[in-house]
Amino acid sequence: MFDLRALAFHNDPTYLSTLHTGILIVHTPQHKQSTGRELSTQWAFVLLAVVQATLIFTITLIAVPLPDIGREFGLDTASLILVNAAYGLSFSGLLLLGGRLADRYGGRRIFTAGLLFFGLASAAAAFSPHFMMLVTVRFMQGIGAALVAPAALAILRNVLPDPAAFGRAMAVWGGVSVLGATIGTVISGAMTTWISWRWMFLVPVLVSCITLLLMSRLLPKDHDISLTNRPGQDVWGGILATLGISIASYGLIFSSSYGWSSPAVQLPLLLGSALLVAFSLVERRVKAPLLPPGFILESRRLAGLIGILLAAASMGLVTFLLSLYLQQEKGWSPLETAVGFLPYMTTLIATGRITAALIERFGADRVMVSGLLLGAAGLALLTGISRESSYMLGLLPGLVILPLGTSFIFASSAVITTINVPPYQAGLAGGVMNTAMELGPTVGLAFFMSIAALQSDVIRGYAWALGAASAVFVAAALLSMVLTKRTEPEGEALPADIS
Repeated sequence: MFDLRALAFHNDPTYLSTLHTGILIVHTPQHKQSTGRELSTQWAFVLLAVVQATLIFTITLIAVPLPDIGREFGLDTASLILVNAAYGLSFSGLLLLGGRLADRYGGRRIFTAGLLFFGLASAAAAFSPHFMMLVTVRFMQGIGAALVAPAALAILRNVLPDPAAFGRAMAVWGGVSVLGATIGTVISGAMTTWISWRWMFLVPVLVSCITLLLMSRLLPKDHDISLTNRPGQDVWGGILATLGISIASYGLIFSSSYGWSSPAVQLPLLLGSALLVAFSLVERRVKAPLLPPGFILESRRLAGLIGILLAAASMGLVTFLLSLYLQQEKGWSPLETAVGFLPYMTTLIATGRITAALIERFGADRVMVSGLLLGAAGLALLTGISRESSYMLGLLPGLVILPLGTSFIFASSAVITTINVPPYQAGLAGGVMNTAMELGPTVGLAFFMSIAALQSDVIRGYAWALGAASAVFVAAALLSMVLTKRTEPEGEALPADIS
């Protein structure tokens, strides 16, 4: 697994520099009191990273057992889609507001409130007696997660005030997020085979409880936020952003089941789009906008957000298509399907050990472009999928190369997205980054599955969708080279970059 402490701090002489026989060895000339503070910093990072991974894990924890849930509750396809999407709808819709709350009231306060809500909703999900309650508590899980995710980044910014140390930590943060999603897919297949899908919700419950118990020892208290830096309320911006993202996402989610011409798809898309346009207009007129107009348009940050969105989209697409292909076409069981994704997860773990070092040596921009090209190659290899394809020759090469690129993209994009963000906007940066991560699977699946629908043969449609995704990755790599092009004078380094 990732050694989070070593990866995040291995290049800072005052932080962890080596591991030996499982015992932490810290090289520092400072007093033991300083050493204890450094270890506390490292464990604070580990705790926050585990929480972030759990939030993403919760997205996919019911992906494989969805057929079992459908049989237990007697659900049709549309209902299953709603069960699967309920968490993401509230999570993605509320992230910007969650980031504003963290910046205004303090990361630890919002983190605590969100974690309590997330943990209680997860416990309720395990005991859901019927379909509507499961959808409701999944939606509530997303509300809690939308508070926790940006608040965790705000706390991390407080834990690591040095820009270089924070940049190294973000290189690991991106990898942790993608690993959480993959672990959710693999574990859910195993647990569904041997015990009930309900036990999957024990993971977020345990992580929430353990984190709440350790917070007082490991996480710093919120700094007093000055009136000068404290962002305003922007109530209308929060309402419009939340409703716009959630409603538009709802329409996108159901496009694969009902088709683009269905009122169930068109009405939410039109209403959601109108609300987002209204949000954009409001943000240009209020004194303290929820999302400052120029924040995501800064060229390097925009490139990072595109990278995160596409990496998340590719994960959602491949997990969805190959789960259907292996179970419906090849007749694999949920456990066999989970095992089939093990090479994907193993590659992510192995890559996570080197990605931070690559970013520090070659720069986040180059690593992200390399990741996009590797991802394009992995997706291209999967386009050979057919009814006669074997797992070893038809799927395995792509399932190794794609996560290699995905890991590069997530880690480097997390660094680029948070470059030069002041501490009082750390929650905003976390909200924006996680919004891109959440919207990726929704937008990507809707777009690429609409391409798949152009083919009458289902499997051939899968190949077209994967091929289109590969082409988009190549285009994104070219765009990223333009957006991240250095404009500083020769020899002048970016102040908060680790490249």
